[in-house]
Amino acid sequence: MASVKYWVWLASLDALRPAEKAAVIRTYGDPEAAFFAPKGDVSRVEGLRETAAEAMEQRDLRAANRILGACEEQNLRVICQQDTIYPRRLKQIYAPPPVLYAKGRMRDLDEEPAIAIVGTRGATPYGVGLARSLSSGIVRSGGTVLSGLGMGIDGEAAKAALENGGGCVGVLGTSHQEATGWLARQVADFGLLLSEYAPGTVSQRYFFRERNRITAGLSVGVVVVEAPEKSGALLFAEEALELGKEVFAVPGAVNAVNSVGTNRLIKDGATPVTCAWDVMSEFVGLYPDKIRRVDESKPQPTLLERAQEQPRPEKKAVDSGQTQDYIDWKEQLSRLNEDQLKIISAIEKDATHIDDIVETTGLGTAKVLAQLTVLEIKGYIRREAGRRVALKITKK
Repeated sequence: MASVKYWVWLASLDALRPAEKAAVIRTYGDPEAAFFAPKGDVSRVEGLRETAAEAMEQRDLRAANRILGACEEQNLRVICQQDTIYPRRLKQIYAPPPVLYAKGRMRDLDEEPAIAIVGTRGATPYGVGLARSLSSGIVRSGGTVLSGLGMGIDGEAAKAALENGGGCVGVLGTSHQEATGWLARQVADFGLLLSEYAPGTVSQRYFFRERNRITAGLSVGVVVVEAPEKSGALLFAEEALELGKEVFAVPGAVNAVNSVGTNRLIKDGATPVTCAWDVMSEFVGLYPDKIRRVDESKPQPTLLERAQEQPRPEKKAVDSGQTQDYIDWKEQLSRLNEDQLKIISAIEKDATHIDDIVETTGLGTAKVLAQLTVLEIKGYIRREAGRRVALKITKK
């Protein structure tokens, strides 16, 4: 097997387009063989431009070594095409990335009914509600939600998946260090966050279009919730169709601007859907042990909705010189359920690792992650680096 640094070397060559990197791997089998090829030999790579060949001929590993050092500092896992955990689905797309940079709980995505939920950034309340409902139903039915984590439909779908304790995989159009938003941090802590862009990569607008091939490639199906006539979500759907993925669309009013694209997708052959089971039922035969039907006529409230239903405290959080970042301990006990109390009790004075909380409470990883999400939303805890959490309340 080729050394990781040679995979990172090829992946980091900005002069090469994704298709050219794929062509190099097809020609040589792995990047190490390409790195040590005789001078001038790379010219036999089909479709390789002269500028790309010149960049390869420099055989400079300094950038790769810097990237590997940054990955260690940022706690990023480097997944190469040669690794068994590299998704087989991705290897089937037209330009699979040589390397994926991952943060979070690594999983065998090839064994999961992964559904991408996409739509416009300028979502309407109708679209937001459907995105959240579909995402909640998909994870409750045993599926995994894929998201680009953008504003609007994509982000709301990711939030709903996390709030319901389900699997969420975020695919970035930037490097990890540029993904500084709350949602990306949540996915990294409680799901899986992927990028093909190494630490230090300067983002370009076209990265987000390139990301589509990865998100679609990881999926078995794509749901378009809302898409105007000219929409990135429609480009995503086209990408998915080219990869042979099932495409679903949520119908909308014929005069609604945000439904022009989705209604056209349906006319062109996309499967119309109004609930999660419309999507998941298509994959029962492939995943009979994973997919289960849930009663969507009586949907379970999400963790966020349960948090919002809790009564507000009558007195303020600060009475005796405490800052507003802290909530009175005794006042909060009555508003925590049994699992949440166990989790709060398991968190030490200093920040506590999530794995230690799982072991102490005995609740299981999925339940602990779900309850930590609602505890953070409600302001009881804050998350620290290294998958650790700390209290925002004072134990007495």
